[in-house]
Amino acid sequence: MRQFAVIGLGRFGSTASLELMKMGHEVLGIDHSPKVVEKYADDLTQAVIVDATDKAALQELGLDNYDVVMVAIGSDFQASLLSVVHLKSLGIENIWVKATSSAEHLILTKLGVTRIVHPEEEMGVRVAQSLSYPMVNDYISLGNGQFIVQIDINDHIQGKAIKQVINQDKKTIHVLVVKRKTDVVVYPSADFVLQANDALVLLGQLADLRAIAPSLI
Repeated sequence: MRQFAVIGLGRFGSTASLELMKMGHEVLGIDHSPKVVEKYADDLTQAVIVDATDKAALQELGLDNYDVVMVAIGSDFQASLLSVVHLKSLGIENIWVKATSSAEHLILTKLGVTRIVHPEEEMGVRVAQSLSYPMVNDYISLGNGQFIVQIDINDHIQGKAIKQVINQDKKTIHVLVVKRKTDVVVYPSADFVLQANDALVLLGQLADLRAIAPSLI
């Protein structure tokens, strides 16, 4: 169990906070609005009314005891920026910040925050990927064009061996796992026969994964 502090309980901040709670973590929710804090008081470990642009108020929260402090202030970038500056001056090392534009990203980069999050942009990418490749249930980018993707096997593919669906001769795509209900097969053989509702987890370059997409629809 880890401890997180989330500054700004708007749509993004509250969603992240509630999801962290579901995962079993402790979450301190911070917002300047009494109405918002009251709304989430019973759902979070603790929720407090604090002006994040007030350095003294932030210092009283003991945020240096938290694993990550995330600044999720919505449209008021000036308040977000001032909050980050105060957190840095208080010695907070692990700071994640929501940004909504490339200009904000550039400024936050100069401040040396740990990670900059673009929720709308990242969600847009995921939606586009889902529309373009409906067989892809989920994916993780590893950088350098490498992705891990989970593909749901449909009725069209069931009964086929992995080697009939994916050409592994060039070793550009690696079959990591097949999940079948509660069973998990790690590194299945090329002769492994797929069934409908199996989940196939692959590792490979994006271009190679795109190339096999037509055979997976």
